[in-house]
Amino acid sequence: MDRIVYDRMAAHDSTHWWYRARREILSDYLTRLGGLPKNARILEIGCGTGHNLPMLARFGTVEAIEIDPAARAIASERLGRPVGAAPLPELPGIERGAYDLIAVLDVVEHIADDVAALAAMRDCLKPGGKILIAVPAHQWMWSAHDVVNHHHRRYSKATLGRAIAAAGLKHNGLRWFNSLLFPLAAASRLAGRLTGKDDSDDSPPPGPVNALFETVFGLERHLVGRVPLTWGVSIVTLASKVGG
Repeated sequence: MDRIVYDRMAAHDSTHWWYRARREILSDYLTRLGGLPKNARILEIGCGTGHNLPMLARFGTVEAIEIDPAARAIASERLGRPVGAAPLPELPGIERGAYDLIAVLDVVEHIADDVAALAAMRDCLKPGGKILIAVPAHQWMWSAHDVVNHHHRRYSKATLGRAIAAAGLKHNGLRWFNSLLFPLAAASRLAGRLTGKDDSDDSPPPGPVNALFETVFGLERHLVGRVPLTWGVSIVTLASKVGG
């Protein structure tokens, strides 16, 4: 990702409506559908500045890797111990057959060979282990945001499902989220394309708007995995090894 993306993440990951609400949605999703053992061994791959680590620590002992040095330093401070730097898709030095949960939250789209990356994660799972995957959706929503984040693609349910299957994994259902605000996001992307003012700035909006968006997006913690949502800015699923 461009340096500015990590800088904005560090500045806003504790206050921006998207980060805050997404953490609670994913926490609730894991609580209901994760089936994790007590004190699970967890690895977050591509943890950025480490803003998800306290949420994941609710479920067990967390380890993390991040390839950007500046972001890794912030994440290490948050975690209280060193964060590693093993790159995808190979994950060199990461213990195989060791983890109850691997979290890749808006990471797989950064990897040219997403199937190889998912297969490497599969090999790092314990029997019965799961991979929590969240990705951006809809290639037609491609924008300057995807460019500065060095995305290779945005996903449909079909393309994500095929990548998961090709990696020797099965999923528990591909679910839209960030759906309640999807009309606004789609309108913004289309307006930017029509006007030529496609802006990659994802700084938080003014305080009252930020709070409103957090409240609306946060409502999805009661919905994701319970009721079907019609389209969304993102897709989430839990994947596990085929036959184990």
